[in-house]
Amino acid sequence: MYFCVFMKGRGLFGAIFISMMFLMTACRQTVTQEQMTFGPGCIVSDELLEKYGVDSFFVCMEIPDVIFDFMQGRSYKEDCTIPRSNLRYLFIIHRNMDGQAVVGELVVNKEISADILEIMRELYDMSYPIEKVRLVDYYEGDDKLSMADNNTSAFNWRSLTGPSDKISKHAKGMAIDINPLYNPYYRFPYVNETVLPAPGEAYMDRMWEFPCKIDEDDACYRIFTEHGFKWGGNWNSLRDYQHFEK
Repeated sequence: MYFCVFMKGRGLFGAIFISMMFLMTACRQTVTQEQMTFGPGCIVSDELLEKYGVDSFFVCMEIPDVIFDFMQGRSYKEDCTIPRSNLRYLFIIHRNMDGQAVVGELVVNKEISADILEIMRELYDMSYPIEKVRLVDYYEGDDKLSMADNNTSAFNWRSLTGPSDKISKHAKGMAIDINPLYNPYYRFPYVNETVLPAPGEAYMDRMWEFPCKIDEDDACYRIFTEHGFKWGGNWNSLRDYQHFEK
């Protein structure tokens, strides 16, 4: 079963086919003269980028059936009250830690879809490293597993992290977490000290310089805030260095 999107970028047409196999298995890629077949996590060669144009790899659309089916019971849980029509599927590319162009995907609220697409393009253009950008559904909707794998993600129907039954901004598709392993969530000790993901504790010392650290001098912080997003890294009651929301 395939979903096909015809795209125009810099005067060139390409076709992207996303199969259910790509949603469930490791990346495989085949290329013909005028056809590309990609799954999330696939590396895109410089030759293909030049041939089809970078613009062709940044697409916003209504959630395809094949993707929405995959989300069921994972990010889109049975009690989810956010209509499918309020969400958008973003097909993007990003630079990984080795500087390679990699296929990524996000589901976000339609109200921020244009912003997120522009931001991801800006980050790509400056070769900002993002290790993975895959739907949290690959982790069965488990945010902790996604964070521990340093996966950047957005929509996930869930409550706020911590002792709360309030709905998270992620549940509305209005938030995104960037490189969460290196930018962990931290709740202060006077409640119950929590670091998420747990391996992110090694990156809690924000005085230490390391790749992918988001702070107020970082390009990721600058671009998101220029687009009107709030950063969780300077909240009072906790720190959520990975988190941007509207």
